[in-house]
Amino acid sequence: MAIITVICSGMMGTAITFPAAQNGHTIRLVGSPLDNDIIEHGQKTKEHLNLSKYRKNNPTSGVDAPVLTSDNVTFHYFEEMEECIKGADLIICGVSSFGIDWFCNNVIPKLPAEIPLLSISKGMVDDGENKGRLISYPEYMQRFTDKDLKIYAVGGPCTSYELVDRDPTEVTFCGPDMNTLRWLRGIFETDYYHISLSTDVRGVECTVALKNAYALGVALAVGMSYKREGREFEHYNSQAGLFTQASKEMYQLLDVFGGTAERNIFLGIGDLYVTIFGGRNRRLGTLLGQGYTYDEAISQLGGVTLEGIVITERTAKAVKQLAELGEINIKDYPLLMHINELLFENKRINVPWKAFETEYQG
Repeated sequence: MAIITVICSGMMGTAITFPAAQNGHTIRLVGSPLDNDIIEHGQKTKEHLNLSKYRKNNPTSGVDAPVLTSDNVTFHYFEEMEECIKGADLIICGVSSFGIDWFCNNVIPKLPAEIPLLSISKGMVDDGENKGRLISYPEYMQRFTDKDLKIYAVGGPCTSYELVDRDPTEVTFCGPDMNTLRWLRGIFETDYYHISLSTDVRGVECTVALKNAYALGVALAVGMSYKREGREFEHYNSQAGLFTQASKEMYQLLDVFGGTAERNIFLGIGDLYVTIFGGRNRRLGTLLGQGYTYDEAISQLGGVTLEGIVITERTAKAVKQLAELGEINIKDYPLLMHINELLFENKRINVPWKAFETEYQG
């Protein structure tokens, strides 16, 4: 049996341990400095505070019981991190994309090269060396150490609260070595958690990052329907039109950023599908679709920060730079550019439907 140390015990960082714990592995949940309430509560009750709150407050979950961890899961404060790393067979990076720099600066330098690192963080960052290029988080993490870390990542359509409810889930683990990937699959795979494997890290990570931007874009149609009907009523033609354009642009961007589109676009489409049905990206997209400006929408949402906003800004910037270099045509990305206008130019919705039209012959 393996010993797994998770650093940052948020919802997904904890949820991914449920199948591993079910398989008999030992889990050490280490909180970030912001997770002290989660750790204290978990030590007292074996319950995950935030997962339980989500389940209780989300009427679609259908379950009221608290989310309890297994007996082979222990909770630890961040000050215990280095002790919890000792003897571990696997480290999991459990931060969201907003915590990636904190993780890179405070955790990566302390990790031994011989222990694989599995990241659940989804996102891309500016290459910093090549104009208009984005790199995956595993590539970015490696820049914070001189050690040759073996960094793996999880991509695919999976929400934390449904994973702990054991809803059948299909994901992809990616990384540099197929034998290690098979070892990881052996740790986590269950009758409800199914894992494909890929050594195309850039492709997997790129597609699951892009879906956050485009999920916001598809949700525009939800808001348009609400405004049109004067109530919560959804029209699906418009959602499907935006979904189709989002999939097309994601496919093109996978090629641009160095992933294999033919192999990874399906993973991104699946992740896009699950993301548009809930969460803050959907809520923001719905408000923008109703005609609110970004400032007005964010005010209604209480000033939240969303991964969809960050990846939209980074991707749109890269696309503009590549267009200036003559490497791509910016007209091939009308939905991305419109989402960017809504978020960063405070414009009101005006979906460029005409720009989505194509002509193919032959």
